[in-house]
Amino acid sequence: MNIKCGCISIILFFGALQSFAQQKPGATIPWVTYEAEQMATTGVVLGPKYEPYRVETESSGQQCVKLNAKGQYVEFASATAANSMVIRYSLPDSKDGNGLSSTIGIYKNGKCVRWLLISSHYTWLYGKYPFTNDPTAGVPRHFYDEIRLKGLDIASGDHIRIQRDDRQEDKAAYCIIDLVDLENIVAPLNEPANALSITDKTFRGTDSTDDYTNALRNCIAQASQTGKIVWIPAGTYKITGNIVLPPNLTIQGAGMWYTELAGDSVQYTNSNKRVRLIGDGNNIHLNDFAISGKLNYRSDKEDNDGITGSFGTNSTISNIWIEHTKVGMWIENSQNLKITGCRMRNTMADGINFCVGMSQSVIENCTARGTGDDCFAIWPTVFRKQMFSPGHNLIIHCTAQLPFLANGVAIYGGDSNRVEDCSCTDISQGSAILVSTTFPTENKDKSINNNFSGTTVIDSCYIKTSGGFDHEWDWRAAVEICVDKRNITGLVVSNLTIEKSLSNAIAIIAKNEPDKVGELSGTIIQNVAISGYGVGVKGKHGLFINADAHGKLQIKQSNIPGIKNESDNFTIVQ
Repeated sequence: MNIKCGCISIILFFGALQSFAQQKPGATIPWVTYEAEQMATTGVVLGPKYEPYRVETESSGQQCVKLNAKGQYVEFASATAANSMVIRYSLPDSKDGNGLSSTIGIYKNGKCVRWLLISSHYTWLYGKYPFTNDPTAGVPRHFYDEIRLKGLDIASGDHIRIQRDDRQEDKAAYCIIDLVDLENIVAPLNEPANALSITDKTFRGTDSTDDYTNALRNCIAQASQTGKIVWIPAGTYKITGNIVLPPNLTIQGAGMWYTELAGDSVQYTNSNKRVRLIGDGNNIHLNDFAISGKLNYRSDKEDNDGITGSFGTNSTISNIWIEHTKVGMWIENSQNLKITGCRMRNTMADGINFCVGMSQSVIENCTARGTGDDCFAIWPTVFRKQMFSPGHNLIIHCTAQLPFLANGVAIYGGDSNRVEDCSCTDISQGSAILVSTTFPTENKDKSINNNFSGTTVIDSCYIKTSGGFDHEWDWRAAVEICVDKRNITGLVVSNLTIEKSLSNAIAIIAKNEPDKVGELSGTIIQNVAISGYGVGVKGKHGLFINADAHGKLQIKQSNIPGIKNESDNFTIVQ
């Protein structure tokens, strides 16, 4: 073990670190979140718990409220006016793994204003990755789903109650409430000039009464020929097949709360009958609608649904809400793509993944919650031909929360990618931020090598209650550098606030194989403030270097407590 300490003045930087700690980066959130454990309740407050396979661990702040009987409730006073609501809840699974249903009532100032039918059909996975819906496999995860509703009239100070009502035959033994979001959404957008509406009867073709697949395809084809905008008015439109997006196309909805492209639950087991928007050209623009899939299992052999494909050059995706798909967005071969203001919820895999051939593209002001893999990821792999040299991508002002597998933000290689001003909270199944060589970025003959190059930057991020148990890697650190088989060089981690890490606050680890030893070099950690670690498991550290790690780390302008270096092949320079 080697530790070299130079002379630095901690005092000079203490004020700067305190000032930074008062800032909490992330997306601009237009809603207010109310935590169930902070509400008045006749139910039972659960948690905090931190071990895997527990509903408390997957809960915000690792606490929630369990309503065990009809009439039990949680209640809070609204801090602002609102007209929409999201409830994050959990119900038990059925014996066959298909889920159970229940009803809850929404009360305002003692009067019921809405009854909601909720289900656990889209939750509960078991066993080893990529998991199964069979409860007999044990080790459960993915306990939560969300339901959203609009058309409410909530004034500041109104008392809102979420009550278990069981209005129908109800076999669910309980209902757990994690949190409630209240939002004051704007009115739906109007049809733009020079637009074609998919509700025009000329586009319906052979569609059934409620199926708009051909209508959307035909509308896109005519818009592509005429240069007009595809308009999708407020409403729910069933989509049961691939929607290919040609170059120079704009699709405009009335708003993510109003326009919805929804899958068919009966046909969704057929991977070719899902809601899948496939980019296939330059200058594509998607705006202001929601995608609601009907997927309740994960199979990596099946194509992704949600938004996929190549968006060429100069495309945009803005204000899109995606849930119950395999991924939210899996994007390839795009340059100067901008994704802004989008919400990923309760997917079976990643929220947004920049994959093959992604260059100079941005994910900005987006949120991801309840994803089944990395909330946000950059993975420059080569399983198909890359059209652009991958690198110089940016994830900025984004918020990652509560994935039931993997990490908040992950970078797996590429040239000079950056993560800036992001917030990662309650990442209880992995790291808030992971920099790793675990996944392949080379082709077979190694003529293409997209491993880390240039300068990779993690800057000005806020991290809280993260660094949980990864079923394949044991406990992850809140910020982890995984030098697995290949080198990582040119990494700068700066201006981080790390609070209440469940495990180690920062870790550098390796899992070496014979003749495949990676080395960390050219790496600096600076201006990092750590307050609390080992909250969920004992014997952890502010900075941990495992025995297999090779390389060197420089620490600047940081007072990192509890440094543990187990490697004879790794040097820390302060």
